[in-house]
Amino acid sequence: MAIFVLSDLHLSTDSLTNKSMEVFGSRWQGYIPKIEKNWNAVVGADDTVIVPGDISWATRLPEAESDLRFLDSLNGKKLIGKGNHDFWWSTAAKMNAFFEEKGFSTLSILYNNAYIVEDRIICGTRGWFPDEAHQVTVGEVDHAKIVNRELTRLNLSLDAAVKLREEHLASSGEELPISVFLHFPPVWCDCVMEELVAALKERGVRECYFGHIHGTYNAPGRFEHDGIRFTLTSSDFLNFYPLKI
Repeated sequence: MAIFVLSDLHLSTDSLTNKSMEVFGSRWQGYIPKIEKNWNAVVGADDTVIVPGDISWATRLPEAESDLRFLDSLNGKKLIGKGNHDFWWSTAAKMNAFFEEKGFSTLSILYNNAYIVEDRIICGTRGWFPDEAHQVTVGEVDHAKIVNRELTRLNLSLDAAVKLREEHLASSGEELPISVFLHFPPVWCDCVMEELVAALKERGVRECYFGHIHGTYNAPGRFEHDGIRFTLTSSDFLNFYPLKI
């Protein structure tokens, strides 16, 4: 059993959504069949795949049914996080009820919470732009307010992870590492969201995975900052192959 990660699927399997990423260049041509083929080639039924956001172009939860059904049909269990384009995302109660109603048995929400998966603890949330100048938003956005909100959400997720780590240590004598999955990169180029990095360091996190970045195919896929290894997991960057961690 293995753990994989692949973010930014940007699915548009429902003709009503009609927001195919194929308009963004040759790498995106035929990307949905490519995701299906590559995913099932490397992921087994007993594996787990983390999907840190930008899953579907749908704007409401019922509209996301086709994309979530496609995701549910792929091999393995999936822990799905929220991205900036996941407008269909709802409350945990509504989403879990929707998954149950539609028979989506392989999908679980990764958002302000944590799970023990194999030999590590998985936690995560959305995050936010590492620098106010990098915002690409509609209308006025209170950057500081959103940073504080996302820091609170990250702390909720990390606190849940630390609790699991302590419980597992008490029962087994084994201390599991914490792996964090965010949609936005806390560190990118010369921009650092110090508040989020400090929260990771405080809990002893040594690895963080993120998506959101597209089109920068010559960028480093992995880099270190302040003792933490950061890994880019956007689907187009990985040529639509889930990355084994």
